[in-house]
Amino acid sequence: MFHAMNVPAKGRFTGPSLSVAVGILSLTLASGSALAQQQSVEERLAALEEKLAEVEPQATGDEGFSFNTYARSGLLLNGDLQSAPGGPYLTPAGSVGGAVGRLGNEPDTYLEAILNYKQVAENGTRSHYRLMIADSTTSSNDWTADDGALNVRQAYVEFSNLASFSGIFEGASIWAGKRFDRDLDFDIHWLDSDIVFLGGLGAGIYDVRFSDNVKSNFSLYGRSFLDFPSDPQVAEETSSTDNLILTANNYFGNVEWLINGMKAQDNDRRVVAGMTEAAETGVHTMLAYHGDSFFGLSDGTFKAAVIYGSGLGAETKNIGADGNLHEDAVSTRVAVYGTTYLSENWRFAPAILAETSEDRYIKGDEYQWLTFNARLAQEFNANFEMQYEASWQTMDLTTLGYEGRSAVDGDYSRFTVAPTFKPQVGGFWNRPEIRLFASYSTWDDELDGYSTGDALGTDSDFESGQWTFGTQMEIWF
Repeated sequence: MFHAMNVPAKGRFTGPSLSVAVGILSLTLASGSALAQQQSVEERLAALEEKLAEVEPQATGDEGFSFNTYARSGLLLNGDLQSAPGGPYLTPAGSVGGAVGRLGNEPDTYLEAILNYKQVAENGTRSHYRLMIADSTTSSNDWTADDGALNVRQAYVEFSNLASFSGIFEGASIWAGKRFDRDLDFDIHWLDSDIVFLGGLGAGIYDVRFSDNVKSNFSLYGRSFLDFPSDPQVAEETSSTDNLILTANNYFGNVEWLINGMKAQDNDRRVVAGMTEAAETGVHTMLAYHGDSFFGLSDGTFKAAVIYGSGLGAETKNIGADGNLHEDAVSTRVAVYGTTYLSENWRFAPAILAETSEDRYIKGDEYQWLTFNARLAQEFNANFEMQYEASWQTMDLTTLGYEGRSAVDGDYSRFTVAPTFKPQVGGFWNRPEIRLFASYSTWDDELDGYSTGDALGTDSDFESGQWTFGTQMEIWF
């Protein structure tokens, strides 16, 4: 999705290098020697390029600095021209990962600034350092230092093409630091929801290749459960528990089989909702298929995944991130989405995301939800298209009073129309975009009673059957 913007390792004709280049050029042009007079223009340019190459090596994709980004920023208003709640996780099901469509449903500014530096050693081994800084705010002000969420999300080093590796490790890469797993960070973009995500502090090895079509990635991640509710009788050292995640991600052609085992020492001593049965261990597994057509029906792509987890693995999306899970918790998650062109100017991207879990936080609770979403776009000319999105979610959440949440059973629906401008239309992944939008949302009144802390229960002016309006930009490279 992102493409590096490469800059030479020593800059691109800046500082002293620029002075040297100008000096060489001046001397060459000013020279009245017989040799200079005899040389053709082509020979002079060739000599100049050779001298410049000695002063400043040319940049390549394997070395130097590069910059990537993802960013969005928008204004979301209700019919009274006041800020309206929004976000893909605004429904009760959002508290357990149930996302809805994001088009015309994001009131925030979120950005990622990704800095990369690459080197190649004399023996051919490549190194890559990445620093990723992110920030998020819902304020409309120009200065948001007091309410932003500036954070270092990644800082790691990776070595690849190691000269000393051979056999099944030839072509493998090793890494250490804080990072998102390279292959376990794929999402349904239109829901702003990862199918599965793994990140934290750790180390690993990618692309251990057993044959042309069989390869595996192995890693160890650590995550911390911080500031959880605890019994005063419990020792202070249990107020922070590290969850260690050992993962093996295996590929057999287009098929992916992920296995995770996790251990959080003393996590069972946590006091959650008056219970002392929090999980200390967990298992998480995913079977996925990465298709190279639109379900075999037309050109395009599709992905399908089934995920199962128990104990600490019952948080099926953010692997190992939830320390409040009950020791008997079990969850199953299903995700399917695809992209295709229906005609020369119409493209279509449907998605299904669903999850069911039992004994999630309290013995006997149940959380079930299902989301259907479809993004449709009509390309009018080189710079303009109309985007449409319909999203429907149904849920049945039996919470048993966990964190003061009430049991609810109901549906949520949303439809958005978004005139969109971009430098070049074509495909779902061309950015940047500038959008205007209008959205209509409706939901069952029962959902308002789930929690006083969510979007549907907090704002009495945010009622079912409401139009919202706004504008947004989105960019990545």
